[in-house]
Amino acid sequence: MMLRRELITLLGGAVAAAGAGVSPPPVNSAEAKLSKEATTMKYKSILAIVIVGSGLVLHAAQAQQPGVKRTELQRHDLGVPGREVVQVRVDLAPGVAFPPHRHPGEEIIYVIEGLWEYQVEGKPPMTLKAGDVLFIPAGTIHAAKNVGSGNAAELATYIVEKGKPLLELVPTR
Repeated sequence: MMLRRELITLLGGAVAAAGAGVSPPPVNSAEAKLSKEATTMKYKSILAIVIVGSGLVLHAAQAQQPGVKRTELQRHDLGVPGREVVQVRVDLAPGVAFPPHRHPGEEIIYVIEGLWEYQVEGKPPMTLKAGDVLFIPAGTIHAAKNVGSGNAAELATYIVEKGKPLLELVPTR
């Protein structure tokens, strides 16, 4: 009987009351403690799912921004512990802007095609064309826009902290 009550408590009442979601009241302090721990674990699991889900929604929103295509080409660990290199091809349709953001490491840009306008924190806006390069220090807020009449493409190489999101959108001021 005790094992059955512990199972019911740990399952959060999924078995109890024919799936009604109601746990039987604990009979003693050990069962009450198990019930409290099970409830705490349930809430922590739900919170973790919500947090991960929000990150995925943010990532999906960035990936689905109309006129922006980010294609990850490669990702490798570096000889420096905790660091990795990521190469991404970024394409912007004419007139499309990528909002202010920053990265957890350095970004090295090589313009493949088109005309790009970059706004880098602390510097005047600059326009780059195919063959031009740009270095953006870690954590520096910047934005980019296709100011040409055709597609704009860049090869972005990031040297970043492993395990952190590749980019963080920054609210406009």
